[in-house]
Amino acid sequence: MRGLKDKVAVVTGGGQGIGRALSLRLAEEGCKVAIFDLKPEAGEETAGLAGDAVVKTYAVDVGDYDAVAAAVAQVEADLGQIAILVNNAGWDQPMPFLKTERPLWEKIIRINLHGPLNTHHVVARLMAERGGGRIINIASDAARVGTSDEAVYSACKGGLISFTKSVARELARKNVLLNCVCPGPTNTPMMAAVLGEGEQAVKWKDAMVRGIPLKRMGEPEDYAGIVAMLASDDGAFITGQTISVSGGMNMI
Repeated sequence: MRGLKDKVAVVTGGGQGIGRALSLRLAEEGCKVAIFDLKPEAGEETAGLAGDAVVKTYAVDVGDYDAVAAAVAQVEADLGQIAILVNNAGWDQPMPFLKTERPLWEKIIRINLHGPLNTHHVVARLMAERGGGRIINIASDAARVGTSDEAVYSACKGGLISFTKSVARELARKNVLLNCVCPGPTNTPMMAAVLGEGEQAVKWKDAMVRGIPLKRMGEPEDYAGIVAMLASDDGAFITGQTISVSGGMNMI
């Protein structure tokens, strides 16, 4: 991709799963990558896979505004001005909505919605002041079509899509471009934790695959190319968009 060499990119939740694949791809394209992760050991493992590329890990709870602000300041001191922000950190515990309780809602909202609000408020401000930047938000096809047992998560991701479009309009004249990428079902540690093990897990996975025209689950690497493109010079005329990467599962 053009224009990524030596750009500083922050990837939240970059220590494993989709976040790891995004971090490694941006590093491969020449970015200096800062991983924000609650599990710094996972970030360090990702950094170890990046070879000679510059990848640094910061232990950050994205739901904590002050922690985000402090980490952003440290990244800029360590690596330089942040040009790219990828909001990937996410979490869910699927169950029927009527069986959930408020503490679970609050945890899901804190990570999946408050987290991106915090990072945008800190990083997008800097980008606007400097006249440019790219923000790619990892939402979900759950937000676009609804998903049983993921009502609060879907609400957060739907809110993230609307928020992205709104801020994209606000900051377009500052050359700060924002877009969403919506993964479908993906082989990640979070998906494995959700599905569990045994015969029932196999049945759930098979059912998901049957609904995907390409007849496979997504892999973390499937999302890396579109994120790199949106962050690059090749994405210079794209903002406010929601792009589904789901093997054709949801053609809307």
